[in-house]
Amino acid sequence: MGAEVQNFTLIETSEALKSFYEENKSAEWLGFDTEFVGEKRFHTLLCLIQIASEHGYYLIDPIKLKDIGLFLKLIEDPGIVKITHAGENDYRLLKKYYNVLPKNVFDVQIAAGFVGYKYPISFGKIVEKELKVYLRKGYTVSDWESRPFNQKQLKYALDDVVYLKKLYDNLRNKLEKLDRIDWVAEEFRKREAEEYYYIDPNREAFQNSLILGLSLKDQVFLIRLYQWRRAEAARKDYSKEMILPAKYIGAIVRNVKSGKNALLNHRRLPNKLVDNHWGQFQEIYNQAITEEEKAILEKIPPPANDYTQEDTLIEMLSLIIRYICNEKKIAPDLVIPRSGFKKMKADNTFFDESYAKGWRKELLGETMLNWLRNRDNLQLILEDDHFTLRLRKE
Repeated sequence: MGAEVQNFTLIETSEALKSFYEENKSAEWLGFDTEFVGEKRFHTLLCLIQIASEHGYYLIDPIKLKDIGLFLKLIEDPGIVKITHAGENDYRLLKKYYNVLPKNVFDVQIAAGFVGYKYPISFGKIVEKELKVYLRKGYTVSDWESRPFNQKQLKYALDDVVYLKKLYDNLRNKLEKLDRIDWVAEEFRKREAEEYYYIDPNREAFQNSLILGLSLKDQVFLIRLYQWRRAEAARKDYSKEMILPAKYIGAIVRNVKSGKNALLNHRRLPNKLVDNHWGQFQEIYNQAITEEEKAILEKIPPPANDYTQEDTLIEMLSLIIRYICNEKKIAPDLVIPRSGFKKMKADNTFFDESYAKGWRKELLGETMLNWLRNRDNLQLILEDDHFTLRLRKE
């Protein structure tokens, strides 16, 4: 069972927040987590911030407290270690809505991946494996927006931070024994950089496989349609699906050039949706293509190749890397994520140079990195009792 925390401070006023800040501005560490609501809205609503420090346990109510600037100062303070589990989600939220970048972070999910656990791994599983504690699950889905809080609800929320310092101590000790403190610190520094949180505004359009088979004008319309959906969702603070369900986008793009009746007669498109939005669809379809949009189209990922010998070699390299990682007790998806191998299959020229730096370079070695970079020139030689991988001579 989770810990029964009896004493915590619920912070709902600026005076209480100031007292919290004065108590913790010189703290050595701060464990934190957040609860937020994103369903049926575009702008995620931050509902609760759970905090553990050497001075106690705290719950900040950002709905009642409109200004949480003093808490954000602690997140930005490089003198305080911020301990999280999957903290990227929390930091991304703080960056988007408060323009705050964290300093001096330690994520137990990432650290666990460097000492032999799979990545990603749930918080409950790390706590169970490292601390022999089984967390309660009574409020895994809760209405964090409603007030007043239920006391059991708050105690459940504290479970997410109560064990962070113990996990930090355990995992840091294991990292030191494996001589991987510098490796994990390199990963943590990425979460402190602004570029880490950048998301291409056209990502949804690029990820739609439909875009590769469209004409230039229809490609631009697809991009514009996603942009319109996002802008409308932001304006109304609705989810994007409430503005325009993704399942209808393909039918709209394929048929818009044929006019409103073509959309009304399409059996998969609701007439009400077409009637409500035909004006916007027609307007954005007929607008002239701009130079900026032409530049966006140049960024569309190339189509995936048919399955080739190079694909087989990439899969083999992936398995070798997984073998190395298992030997070294490090999660393979921390080294090169599956998305990285997918990009290599789709584009023979793709290689992310970040794979060849820092701890990854030390782990993989120059030979493997050369194979990954020059995989289109790699050959597999089968012998009676062994095989050899080598680059063809120029």
